Amino acid sequence: MRLVAVSQSLAKAVDRLSFSPPVTHYYNPLDYAWAPHEAYLRRFGQGRKEALFLGMNPGPFGMAQTGVPFGDVGMVQRFLGIGAAAEHPVAQPAHPHPKRPVTGFACTRSEVSGSRFWGWAQSRYGSAAQFFARFFVVNYCPLVFMDEGGRNVTPDKLPAAERAPLFALCDEALRKMVKELSPQVVIGVGAFAEKRAIEALADTGVKVATILHPSPASPAANHDWQGRIEQQLAALQIQL
Repeated sequence: MRLVAVSQSLAKAVDRLSFSPPVTHYYNPLDYAWAPHEAYLRRFGQGRKEALFLGMNPGPFGMAQTGVPFGDVGMVQRFLGIGAAAEHPVAQPAHPHPKRPVTGFACTRSEVSGSRFWGWAQSRYGSAAQFFARFFVVNYCPLVFMDEGGRNVTPDKLPAAERAPLFALCDEALRKMVKELSPQVVIGVGAFAEKRAIEALADTGVKVATILHPSPASPAANHDWQGRIEQQLAALQIQL
């Protein structure tokens, strides 16, 4: 499967990069959480898609635990049907941060962004099959970055000399995924993802748009996020 090959190649390529303070640790879920990630790609990444939702990078209690974009444990298990321990084991990152343990599907913390995103998909489309018949979801960057205290460091906060090679690899992977899925529009979930998609897909003719990120750090997202993004999607002429 093409998406599997793209993800495997990206995982190997970003593992060859190095990062400096404030980043002291980084996790690559495409390595240690490959089993659930591959299951996600194979189960839902088949065929052409109407739109591709593009996240920024894994959250510490989401994809960092489950290998699935916006991967809140409960939603991944209940809505996506991924997370059986025997079928989808999650190992450990190479250099775990003591304050950011990876417990996989045993993680008891909820990722609010993930519960909001997949909760919307479930309430609007009913089943994962109905949602993924039209859409797919990926993250732009596969890595989770942490500083010495365990605080999240977003990719845009990396030094320019470290951003450039990372973004070049992520741009290439995004272009390959878009070529495979042939979406009419790539929808950045938040401004960062939209900006990266615009740059990566500048010569492809693919339309790029954005919706409000579901993070609780965004005041706007804490008031009727679902209603707001449905207005944005309707403006993009995406039939809900």
